[in-house]
Amino acid sequence: MTQFTTAVHDFSEAVRTRLAALEQQAAAGGFDAAIDLMTKAIEDGGVVYAFGTGHSEAFAMEIAGRAGGLIPTKKVALRDLALAGSLPLSELKGANLERNPDVADELFAIAKVGPHDVVLIASNSGVNGSIVGFALAAKRAGNKVVAVTSLDHTMQVQPKHPSGQRLRDIADVTIDNLAPYGDASITIGADVPVGAVSSITAAYIAQILTLGVAERFVSGGDTAPLYLSANIPGGDEHNVALEEQYGISRFA
Repeated sequence: MTQFTTAVHDFSEAVRTRLAALEQQAAAGGFDAAIDLMTKAIEDGGVVYAFGTGHSEAFAMEIAGRAGGLIPTKKVALRDLALAGSLPLSELKGANLERNPDVADELFAIAKVGPHDVVLIASNSGVNGSIVGFALAAKRAGNKVVAVTSLDHTMQVQPKHPSGQRLRDIADVTIDNLAPYGDASITIGADVPVGAVSSITAAYIAQILTLGVAERFVSGGDTAPLYLSANIPGGDEHNVALEEQYGISRFA
């Protein structure tokens, strides 16, 4: 094997090991609490909100508005502060915004989270100010919060929110994405770690949660409210009808 093929093998093993562990957790009921909260929210006429910053925004994109995903979902992003709030576009660049706790309340207000909604928040570190602040805003409003974070990483770094709390401290349910401290899972030679896994495990977790909610609906004798691909015949018509039923706008 070349050094490259060895690295690919080692990274693949790191990913496979984590996905297998998450599969085992799902089989043992480890995701049931989060799935129950999501299902109840939808059954009560609510919506599943998903929020993440940086690469964790990919988790929100897996939850909300994609083919095979749940229709009563909405994605929250920091750019909403510029598109619908008071933040200048010039301040969207860089990592400072996601670390700023002062933007959370405005972002929560822009999102218009309702009383029956559940909030899913992904953050590998679980300590950035906007993430923790958004979770606190959700809890003050009476919403349930589900966190997806790296327990290994979050417990080794200092919180950046004035409350001194981590995302896991606030959430009603916490799911460990199993990423290692620093996210990267292997090394090549003596260089710094490489091969981040949190985006992969978070996407897998998002799909497990979606599968769980869909199964709850089917087990109850209902049709799961799932998106069809807009790029297949009838997809748009199916999606628009259910979006109207659940009060969802794909352009909101």
